[in-house]
Amino acid sequence: MRLPTSSIMERMTVLLLDARWPTLIPFQFVPKLKGEVVYTDEVPVTVRWDFGDCVAPGDSTLLVSTDEHAAAVQEARAKGEEILEVPSRNEAMGQAIRTMQRALHLGEWEQLQTHATLVPYLEEETAELKEVIEQGGSDEQLCNELADVLLQVLFHAEIADRRGAFDLNDVAAAFVAKLQKRAPYLFDGTTEVVSADEQVRLWEEGKLR
Repeated sequence: MRLPTSSIMERMTVLLLDARWPTLIPFQFVPKLKGEVVYTDEVPVTVRWDFGDCVAPGDSTLLVSTDEHAAAVQEARAKGEEILEVPSRNEAMGQAIRTMQRALHLGEWEQLQTHATLVPYLEEETAELKEVIEQGGSDEQLCNELADVLLQVLFHAEIADRRGAFDLNDVAAAFVAKLQKRAPYLFDGTTEVVSADEQVRLWEEGKLR
């Protein structure tokens, strides 16, 4: 059931789910899930199928959404309604992903970019990171420059996601898969320090797989 902004009832609770894991709801939220359930458009069917099983009867409305910018959510927030936001939404990497998604949704400049047009920016940010390291910059400077490089990774991943190729999670999975081949001691229960010579040997061996 969808909620038009004009039909918001007098009493409402908003449940903001994490779009990455929309079926995960903290146990402590369950007692507060009461009333008539309505959804914003983007909430997936996998949430709607069984959601009613954990909602108690009540005389209020429970608005379920993954989009804090949805009109109904904004209206409820402006009225001071209770907002239940799953903790994972406040995790920094998730916020970074949502920020990049919104940047490409709203920004014409971002929408015009391709992997190729972003190369000069990647080169510039990498050079600035190198300069900070070589000049012994502060931890704050190093963190900021790493953030600029991360922006480039997020940007490329979002461009790829929009054409249905891969997303940031796939990039992370590719990283793990590579390390599984080239640094197996990270995954096989090894507890002792691995010598540098052994690391090099395993790395080169893994590159051949």
